[in-house]
Amino acid sequence: MAEAQRLIYREALALDEQRWTDWLDGLHSEAVFWVPAWRSDHETTADPQREVSLIYCAGVQALRDRVDRVRGGRSPAGTPLPRTVHAVSNVLVEEASDTLLRATSVFTSTVYDLRRGESHAFVGRYEHRFVREAPGQAWRIGRKHVVLVNDRIPGMLDFYSV
Repeated sequence: MAEAQRLIYREALALDEQRWTDWLDGLHSEAVFWVPAWRSDHETTADPQREVSLIYCAGVQALRDRVDRVRGGRSPAGTPLPRTVHAVSNVLVEEASDTLLRATSVFTSTVYDLRRGESHAFVGRYEHRFVREAPGQAWRIGRKHVVLVNDRIPGMLDFYSV
């Protein structure tokens, strides 16, 4: 469990410190980042190919493109880039092998909007799947599934917010 906590906390810190290269380096080349929408009061969408998602990026290149827009000031909603603080807890390892580590956790992410001088919080649950090609190699995020509990978004929502 300590390994899963370390990996999840390290990702949260990289996002908060806007260390985009470190964050991208922690992703597997085929990483999937998915924040489904809510279908009803208590059920999220299940198929990002056929249903609405708040965010869906398949493959690290899609996430690199988002990072490049943020870095280059080409993201109007993220200019100026807000400050974030992610707090993660209740990490539970659901599956573990030499090449796969699946963990769930809960999070609160406080986002400070510099333009408005206001803060808001996102809360939800994570499911991380970490993969590595062979035992002894570095773990990479193969999938990050984010269930956003409070999905009434007051401003912007992007990869760094959750």
